[in-house]
Amino acid sequence: MSETPTEPTDVPEPAAEPAAEPSYDPAAPAPLGIERTPTGNADVDAQLERLGDVDHLAADGHAEVYEDVHQGLRNALTALDARPPSPSAYDNRS
Repeated sequence: MSETPTEPTDVPEPAAEPAAEPSYDPAAPAPLGIERTPTGNADVDAQLERLGDVDHLAADGHAEVYEDVHQGLRNALTALDARPPSPSAYDNRS
């Protein structure tokens, strides 16, 4: 009796494991070291100081602070327009 050679069966090879994604460790937030010069207007100075908050946030948190500061500065400008002129401005009569 003659043996017939068996043909190899199509056995799938084990699936290769997906390549590990390279690890990415973003740098920690760090202050930019930008000096803020006071303007003399308490409302504006408070908003400028608020900008310092981004020094401790990841980049995805910056937009919220910038939008908040922008709105605060707009409010400060609006308040300047809404204030009545001081009475001394009209006391220049001779």
